[in-house]
Amino acid sequence: MAETEKTTLRASAFTAGGTERDKLDLPGELFDGTINMPVMHQAVKAYLANQRLGLAYTKTRGLVVGGNQKPWKQKGTGRARQGSRRAPHFVGGGTVFGPTGRKYDQKVPRQIRQLARKSALNARAREDSLIVIDNFNYDKPSTKQMVSLLGALGVTGRKVLVLTDGHKPNVFLSGRNLQRTLVLPYSDVSTYHILWSDVVLIESNALGYELDSVEEKPRAARPKAETSSRGAAKAEAKAEKAAARKSAAKKTAHKTAAKKAAKPKAAAKKASKTTAKKSAAKKKKGK
Repeated sequence: MAETEKTTLRASAFTAGGTERDKLDLPGELFDGTINMPVMHQAVKAYLANQRLGLAYTKTRGLVVGGNQKPWKQKGTGRARQGSRRAPHFVGGGTVFGPTGRKYDQKVPRQIRQLARKSALNARAREDSLIVIDNFNYDKPSTKQMVSLLGALGVTGRKVLVLTDGHKPNVFLSGRNLQRTLVLPYSDVSTYHILWSDVVLIESNALGYELDSVEEKPRAARPKAETSSRGAAKAEAKAEKAAARKSAAKKTAHKTAAKKAAKPKAAAKKASKTTAKKSAAKKKKGK
């Protein structure tokens, strides 16, 4: 059912460099606290259904190659009469009532789509998972700049949806290589994308705000232990495993060498025993 709370929702605001600003009151026309679960479910279900291609296709007995000749004569064989090898009960025959391709498209009225999108944005705003960014002015694509922004916001490793004011290729290319980051124009976002994300970053101009520029504050450098990347951690783990393997290989080599050294001694002992037995047997025969 729909949930409504007539309270002004507020959102945190940051600059594109990660400097914190004063919190903003979200526009009441869009962020009025309405959350309609059935409508969101309908919109997401329709979106996922429209992604399906419906390419499953089977051949009936009329489409399978072959089967023009009668397998055997009608009478005199004692077998059941057959007219084609491509009948459904034969191996390699046609399929009865199989899929022949279909469309899974679902149409949702425009007002329902708008209400679902509004409900999804309100849900993220009520969870404090909606952040306003003053302006995405990227002179060139920079994944490093996008990663630094996500790190300043504390959302690294979470699914982040970045909504820009119109199409901005530099911002899109900056986030394209990040696995859990999706960059879209605000006008093109759907209910599915909003609910997919854990955090939503919206450019202020998309909401109708024009924020003044703020001087970027220098961020304190993190210690190396915290800033070590996953690649470095993996490299260290691999090095440790390689060292363990080398030590184990050395131990096994020592063991094999000791066994090889012990084998000739044992053989010499056996040979001496056998010669002693033979000599004792000869002495007995001589007596």
